[in-house]
Amino acid sequence: MQNVTILGATGSIGVSTLDVLARHPQRYAVYALSAHTRVDVLAAQCRQFRPQVAVVGNAQDAQKLSQLLREYKLSTTVAYGPEALCAIASAPGCDTVMAAIVGAAGLAPTLAAARAGKKILLANKEALVMSGQLFIDAVTANQATLLPIDSEHNAIFQCLPADYQRITAQHGIEKILLTASGGPFLQRAVDTLEQVTPAEAVAHPNWVMGRKISVDSATMMNKGLEVIEAHWLFGASAEQIEVVIHPQSVIHSMVSYADGSVLAQMGNPDMRTPIAHALAYPQRVASGVAQLDLCRIGQLNFLPPDFVRFPCLQLAYDALRAGGTSAATLNAANEIAVAAFLDGRIGFRAIDRLIAQVLDLVPATPLDDIDSLIAHDERVRALSTEQLAA
Repeated sequence: MQNVTILGATGSIGVSTLDVLARHPQRYAVYALSAHTRVDVLAAQCRQFRPQVAVVGNAQDAQKLSQLLREYKLSTTVAYGPEALCAIASAPGCDTVMAAIVGAAGLAPTLAAARAGKKILLANKEALVMSGQLFIDAVTANQATLLPIDSEHNAIFQCLPADYQRITAQHGIEKILLTASGGPFLQRAVDTLEQVTPAEAVAHPNWVMGRKISVDSATMMNKGLEVIEAHWLFGASAEQIEVVIHPQSVIHSMVSYADGSVLAQMGNPDMRTPIAHALAYPQRVASGVAQLDLCRIGQLNFLPPDFVRFPCLQLAYDALRAGGTSAATLNAANEIAVAAFLDGRIGFRAIDRLIAQVLDLVPATPLDDIDSLIAHDERVRALSTEQLAA
């Protein structure tokens, strides 16, 4: 029996994870659930899955959740705040941590899970983008297990040798081909992107995702962050990671080998597939996802990315090549810009302009430790907010 903590239980990844867990009650139990503000949803999840601990963002929400759980006659312990997130991610009673908190807020609890030697199902790409080698070192030093949940990275993982150790040359790997749907604006005239609304940006054609990640998909910053994540997960250089637009989202990514072979992982676009794969690895369990019907799909299309249409993708490659704190700068500026866009304070194309401006203003420095990384993240967020007001 695996005891699972879900960080970000009320988001799309958290909900999909609970759906998979519910299909296999003999294999999995829920140790802890967390949510930031969606108390009613979290209470309903606690009623169904009966975790030992539930964590929310603040004291007021904790009080509300406690009242709801008393009404349900549940003995679940309620806690709140960042320290409580780290506690449920590293608790002795937890075996597996689904790291699905969006953005930089997920770094500390995910790192706590690594330091505690947990099995980490990584859906929070920003944690690895920000901390890079520091996170990989924590996983290695504490013999934690790191399994990617992003559909693309999970696909790559499935296409790599079982004994792969982040050295491409040892296994004849030429390239990692990271597929991208192209988002909702793949065919939209570039000169009309200034007029994109938040409602249009979050309407992804293939995937059901949260608002922030949906905007990242529309700008292709999501793919840029995935390029950086792939570098750290698989030890591939920027030159070895190629983005391929694949509108159908059926091939989730590929690995190209020196002998000319290209291995691809395919499936319907549903996050329960990579979640089930990682939960059961190295075994396989039912995910609830329908089997792929290639005859119904009919054809698969592939295009190179347009860096004029998607400048955020180029910014991510630039940050990866610059190294040091550049990826953390990119991520922080992007989170501020996307929040401003969703709040209606800036236009869609102002997102990439703000990120480029902040990258120009903040020089890359070596990434020494987590405390200095967090301080750097806070400085970049403050600077990005200042630039918005300028």
